Amino acid sequence: MEKDNYNKESVYSRKVRAGKKRTYFFDVKQTKGDDFYITLTESTRRFDGNGYNRHKIFLYKEDFNRFVENLEDVVNHIKNDLMPNYDYNEFADRYDDEGNYIPQDDDENKASDSDESIDKEDMSW
Repeated sequence: MEKDNYNKESVYSRKVRAGKKRTYFFDVKQTKGDDFYITLTESTRRFDGNGYNRHKIFLYKEDFNRFVENLEDVVNHIKNDLMPNYDYNEFADRYDDEGNYIPQDDDENKASDSDESIDKEDMSW
C-alpha cells in the first residue's frame, strides 16, 4: 500500500454514532489508478479527554463479498444463537446519520448537556 493513500480524501462517507464516545466512519477512497477501497475507522474519545483513539481497517474490492458474508454470518450467530432474546433495536434511533441525537419519549433516554456530536472536521487525521 502506498503511504499517500492513507490520508486521501473520501469520495463518499458515512458516519455512525455509537453512543457518546464512539463513532464509526465508512469512507470510500480512490487510488491513483482510479480504483476504490473502503476504510472503516473506529474513533473513541480518550479517557483523559485529550483527543481520540482511532483504529482503521482498509477493505479492498477483492475482499468485499467475503467480508460482508462473514460479518453477516457472525452477527446472525450472535442474534439467533447466542442472544436471541435481546432487543437489537433498543438503541437503533439514538443518533441519526449526521450524528445528531434523537430524543426518546421517556426522560431517562433524553440527551444530556454533555452529549455532544463529534464532527469529523474536528478530528485531526
